[in-house]
Amino acid sequence: MNVPALASSILDLDAIRAAPLTQAPYRYVLGRQVIRSEAVPALLRDFPAIEKPGYLTLDEVGLAGRFGDLVAELESDAVSRVLGETFGIDLVSCPRLTTVMRRSQSKYGAIHTDGAAKVMTLLLYMNEAWETAEAGRLRVLYDGERFDPYAVEVPPTMGTMFAFLRADNSWHGHRPFAGERRVVQVAWMRDAAELARKRRRNRTSQLLKGIFRR
Repeated sequence: MNVPALASSILDLDAIRAAPLTQAPYRYVLGRQVIRSEAVPALLRDFPAIEKPGYLTLDEVGLAGRFGDLVAELESDAVSRVLGETFGIDLVSCPRLTTVMRRSQSKYGAIHTDGAAKVMTLLLYMNEAWETAEAGRLRVLYDGERFDPYAVEVPPTMGTMFAFLRADNSWHGHRPFAGERRVVQVAWMRDAAELARKRRRNRTSQLLKGIFRR
């Protein structure tokens, strides 16, 4: 018997669609439980066994099982269409770059806006729980200097989604955290050339980390 597509899907598109759009200090959505609960055990099992710190491109990560299915859903036109409707922009025509992180270093999380090559960034967190009070919790910020005050703090727990339009004031970051911090990032790029450049930069960065063991 054929299983309906909805029954095997990992992402809950209705939960993504229901995430409210916040306009200030920049445009973002914060979604909860966008991963279907029945998919969680398999996702935890199939999350890549990454030893390198930082974000890795998909060609550096061994995709398998339900985690591979999750990446396919995140990169699908269906997700781009839902988010595009929320933000009122065309995301379907944008090339997408997906990266995965399992291990964070204490030097990560510095306040930044993301590069101008990106149209939008989505972060999907995949940690079963998060015990630290502040470390590793992304904050929506008002400037490039301070972690306080902040507009909202994002717990990096399973199924929490944060997506924002890149802007000159899209400041965000988190206080230092070293250890396991599972997150998938999807970036909608302005064009294919920017996508290719970003991939090259990611590979070069990972190569240098390997050489200098950073």
